[in-house]
Amino acid sequence: MKTRNWNDLSQGQQTAVIVASVMEFALAVAAWTDLARRPAKLVNGRKGVWAAIIAVNFFGPIAYFVRGRRR
Repeated sequence: MKTRNWNDLSQGQQTAVIVASVMEFALAVAAWTDLARRPAKLVNGRKGVWAAIIAVNFFGPIAYFVRGRRR
């Protein structure tokens, strides 16, 4: 499979990559901020583990918001 360079992508594809990257970064920052401010007793599991999980693409922050926080 031939790899593609940034310039090989159409304008729409470049825009989609940028938007997805910004969304992923913002979601991770929001999750890490929430984790840092939330007391350990309100987190399911260890905070250090959740901090590492949040770094995993879109899935980490979503998993934290869905399963990591106690209500």
